[in-house]
Amino acid sequence: MKKRVGILTSGGDCPGLNATIRGVAKALYARFGENVEIVGILNGYHGLITGEYKEMCEDDFRGILTLGGTILGTKRTPFKLMRVVEEDKIDKVAAMKKTYKDAKLDCLLCLGGNGTHKTANLLSQEGLNIIGLPKTIDNDIYGTDVTFGFHTAVDIATEVIDRIHTTAGSHSRVMCIEIMGNKAGWLTLYSGIAGGADIILLPEQPYDIDRVCAAVERRARKGSNFSIIAVAEGAINTEEAKMKRKEWMAKRAEAGYGVTATNRIAAAVQKKTGMETRVCIPGHMQRGGSPSAYDRVLATEFGSYAAKLVEVERYGVTVAMVNNRVVANRLEDIAGKTRNIPEGCELLTVARRMGVSLG
Repeated sequence: MKKRVGILTSGGDCPGLNATIRGVAKALYARFGENVEIVGILNGYHGLITGEYKEMCEDDFRGILTLGGTILGTKRTPFKLMRVVEEDKIDKVAAMKKTYKDAKLDCLLCLGGNGTHKTANLLSQEGLNIIGLPKTIDNDIYGTDVTFGFHTAVDIATEVIDRIHTTAGSHSRVMCIEIMGNKAGWLTLYSGIAGGADIILLPEQPYDIDRVCAAVERRARKGSNFSIIAVAEGAINTEEAKMKRKEWMAKRAEAGYGVTATNRIAAAVQKKTGMETRVCIPGHMQRGGSPSAYDRVLATEFGSYAAKLVEVERYGVTVAMVNNRVVANRLEDIAGKTRNIPEGCELLTVARRMGVSLG
């Protein structure tokens, strides 16, 4: 029986997207041979809405295992706007269902993060055959122990911290390194420990700036002429933790330090400790480049498992890694949920044992 399978990548790019696409395709071709057709949806859900897609062949999937980014292109199409008819008068959900039908798809594979999975669940509830694959450097998709892209980003962020150590020591500075991670601090926690950061500030652990400064001063008293502070971009202080997001965002804008807390932290540390302080923001570098060997293996595992789900026609699910086994979670069980760092996380305990301040 012939299968016609659609694939899209949505949201932010990350290392491992192409490796996963390849894993899906190679496994499908190995199982079905000429009885499978793969359709690439261009630029994520935007392409599904506007009808941008192309039929692909085996050659399209060769040589992409090590390639960063995504050969299908990607755009952010916010879930909260999916059922909103805007000025273009397009009913997005109806348009996506039409493209699915026009492309004669038997199923659609959606590679992406939390927002992607919410829209995937919406489409599943609308009657389409959907399979999700968990991608994000934030590692914050509920129901899976790891997402592809995360470990590569950890490697990149760790190298940044490694390199900052030498310049911080040479100039006797406190260096604040802003690591990606808006709602969850997994990337900052892992890279902070791997890179030997002295202070790690996470969205899940509101910081007290006085404690941050005290940690810097303790190191100075012990003879260290520098400190490394790894700051998750979503880090908030204890006062902000009592406010709604809109309130503290407005206060930050008014203060002129920008959207994230990093510049404000640096300014406060310099003022309170007297130590010269600088900010480093590696930004989108953490999402770029070739996937690590770990992520290539993980992406291939996830992709091949998704092909198996297509074969057995199990839809309305997303691929996950649980206790070192690849499994499938129901989309309705994980969509809209974020996997944050729990207080009982072993790595938090490790950090505290090592004398790392969590602010």
